[in-house]
Amino acid sequence: MIARASDNWPNAGMRIGLIVNPFAGLGGAVGLKGTDGPDAVAESMRRGAEAKAGSRARFALTRMAERVPGADIIVAANTLGEEWIHELDLKTTVVDLPALSGSARDTKDTVRLMGKLDVIAFAGGDGTARDVASVAGDAALLGIPCGVKMHSGVFAVSPQSAGAMLADLVASPERITWTDDAEIMDIDEEALRQGILAPRLYGLARIPVSRNLMQAAKGQLRQDAAQALSSAAQQIVTDMDPDILYIIGPGTSAGAVMSAAGHLPTTLGVDAMLNGKVVARDADQASLQQLAEGRDVRVVLGVTGQQGFLLGRGNQQIGPTLISKAGRSGLIILATENKLTALARPHLLVDTGDPDLDAELQGYIRVSTGANREMIMCIASC
Repeated sequence: MIARASDNWPNAGMRIGLIVNPFAGLGGAVGLKGTDGPDAVAESMRRGAEAKAGSRARFALTRMAERVPGADIIVAANTLGEEWIHELDLKTTVVDLPALSGSARDTKDTVRLMGKLDVIAFAGGDGTARDVASVAGDAALLGIPCGVKMHSGVFAVSPQSAGAMLADLVASPERITWTDDAEIMDIDEEALRQGILAPRLYGLARIPVSRNLMQAAKGQLRQDAAQALSSAAQQIVTDMDPDILYIIGPGTSAGAVMSAAGHLPTTLGVDAMLNGKVVARDADQASLQQLAEGRDVRVVLGVTGQQGFLLGRGNQQIGPTLISKAGRSGLIILATENKLTALARPHLLVDTGDPDLDAELQGYIRVSTGANREMIMCIASC
């Protein structure tokens, strides 16, 4: 059932609003490291990027509708929300925005038009979190992860987890606990494209608390971990097999493998090696898939501090097709023991955009923590 904003608002229970940033995450697969600003959006589209935010929002709302049929939710019109909830068993009130600018103003104006809310669910990344938080007032935030970079502590660990959290908010609001100190973090995308990571704290937000459903804010690498990473990376290089394509994910940990092989890593991008030589630098998804044709593939990954993500946070260039080809046995993971023991949850997470593939990757896996040293970790469901 769909009502328009001119009708009566739902007057019982928790007031939840939903807004989708349709451009969120566009730059990930094509190696742009974000889509802040119209130029980045246009360049992403030119490179053949496919919008995923809407479908990921639908994953979340489908889970919500399955668990709490007929739940009330206020949504933005058209591609900002309404388009993604057709035929779902939800009672929705639609907020019309007079005109779309294709900028952050659409998000902010829509939130304002929704009126007083208890929770604002949004599909986007850190930039969207900043935009929503700037006009949220007293409302809590719940991020459906869709961006390239998601350092903030307001996101669920996956779209399905966001849907489960929304269902809990509707079905059992009295059981929900809250925190007011979730960090809103963002980085300068222009600096990021130059290989400079410049995170900044933009504020704190109220969020529902769930150890299993919500991600932590991204932690920082400990300075004393360099030697452990170096020895782990050297062991991985020594054990590399000929004629296999090694895709090296972003981050300091994975980049240590490139360094151990005598190459300069693209710390915030994805590289590829074959027979000890670099065959791609800062590659996009299409280039990597072309390189992988007719070859076995291994994927070298680090672990995001505190959060525990292997896939789906800043490495969307390594798409589901490549991950499926490598399989869980083809994932090579390195991290320091300190990082693993400091995770917010005692397991690793994947958010590939394909729920079936996420399920296939679940299970125990070895993580290299140093020369001839490993820890067994579990890849768990989001």
